[in-house]
Order: sequence, then C-alpha cells, then structure tokens
Amino acid sequence: MEIGALIFPTDHSIRTDQLAVELESRGFESLWVTEHTHIPVSRRTPWPGGPELPDMYRRTVDPFVALMAAGAVTSRLKLGTGICLVAQHHPITLAKTVASVDLMSNGRMLLGIGVGWNEDEMEHHGVDPKFRRGVTREHVLAMKRLWTEEEAGFDGRFVKFSPSWSWPKPVQWPNPPVIMGGAGGPITFKHIIEYCDGWMPIHGRREIDEKLPLLRSMSEEAGRDPATIEVGVFGCPPKPETIERYAALGVKRVALTLPPEGADTVLPILDRYAPLLEQFSASSN
Repeated sequence: MEIGALIFPTDHSIRTDQLAVELESRGFESLWVTEHTHIPVSRRTPWPGGPELPDMYRRTVDPFVALMAAGAVTSRLKLGTGICLVAQHHPITLAKTVASVDLMSNGRMLLGIGVGWNEDEMEHHGVDPKFRRGVTREHVLAMKRLWTEEEAGFDGRFVKFSPSWSWPKPVQWPNPPVIMGGAGGPITFKHIIEYCDGWMPIHGRREIDEKLPLLRSMSEEAGRDPATIEVGVFGCPPKPETIERYAALGVKRVALTLPPEGADTVLPILDRYAPLLEQFSASSN
C-alpha cells in the first residue's frame, strides 16, 4: 500500500515546496493537489460537501505550478493532481503542461482528472455542463495523441486540430498515469476503461467496495484486464483498520488529507501520520 497526502494548496497554506520536502523525508509516496481556477460569486451550483463552500475553494493555487515547486526540491515524491478539471483547459496547452512537469520531474507526474461539479465555473470556461464528460474524454484522447505521436491531429466533436508538432513528450511512456476521480458507476467506469489507467474516488462519498465488482466486470466485458486499472482512495482516514480494509480490496494507494493551513499546523499532523507509513511500509516488505 502506497500512502500519499492530499491538500488544497492556497495562498494561506504551507507552501508545496516546503510540504514536499517534509513528505519525502517521512516516506510519503505522493503529493496530490486540487484545482479550481475561480469561484463565481453568483454560484448557483450546490457544493457536494455541504451547505457552505469552504474558503479554500476560492484561494486555490494553480496545481501545476504547485507541483513543479514540489518537484524541484524532491527526487522521489510523485506529483499528482487531485483532481485536474480537464474540460476547463485547452487540450493542446494542457498536454504541454503535463508533459513538461513529467519531464522536469524525471517522470513523477500523476494526472488525476475529473469532470467537475461546479457548473458555474465550467460555464465561465465555455464548457456546457451537459457535455462535460464528452469534452473531458476528447481532451484526454487528444492529449494522448500529442504525447505519443510526432505529428498529432484530432478531429472530434469538441476538439479539432490539424496534424501538429508538440514537444516535450512525457518521460513516462506512453503517458503519465491518467487516474479518474468520481464516485463511480456505469458511465464513469466506461470512461475509465476506455482511456484511463486508474480510478481514485473519495472515501466516504459512496461505498467503494460495492462499486469495485462492477468496474471489474465491465472491464472484462470490454476486453480489458481489470488488473490494468489501479484503484486508489482520496481522503482516506488515518486509521490502520481502514487502510487494511482497502488493501484487502486491492486498493494500491490512499491519500491522507491535510488541512489548508500553515506549517505549524500541518507538520505535527505529518508526525502523527508517520507510524502509519512505518506500519504499511514494513508490511509490504
């Protein structure tokens, strides 16, 4: 079991370069950061987590800048978006950004993706919420072509560009792992099976163990080996019994949540998490 950490990086929280050094020194496998470009003041979309939207959503640092700062001061820590709102980016630009982070970090990029919940935010980016899944799909498929082909073009419903040159290519071949977030279900799983390398839902939203048989059966029906789809969990409680239960289900990675606070708050939490890393590192050896 690999153990990572998830944080909303903001202008008030611990810097990701400082956090990354502390994570790597304690044996964490990965750092995951969130993404929201902005929050419309007149937002009508309800937040899935409750009635009041936390302030951290308004203050989120760009995830790729945050990850590159983390990658510049570490050598082993993997760098993940948890998650990137792919539909809100132009795929040509995003492909270059992801490949650049992967190159500059020597192959440590993990592209966690999602379709998004804030319809107001995506509308500001010109995305019709009704088509967010289709847009996300075509963006990822287009990026995969840019990452793997010397002259890549795409002719889809939402993405069109003629054969083009685009470098750098990612260090990881054929692409950095693409890991879908979301609660899971037939539609999400269809997308995962087609173009993703993994599924990483949030703990507590819905029972993951009830969803895994569907993912595996759909994979087999589509002719894909379920073992090629890595499963992880965001926001896992820091409890040995919970991590052990996920390990028994075949989950390969959990990300423990950190508050978007300063170093004086976050570092003691990392110290409290340290025994978990020792326990599960020892159990895997």
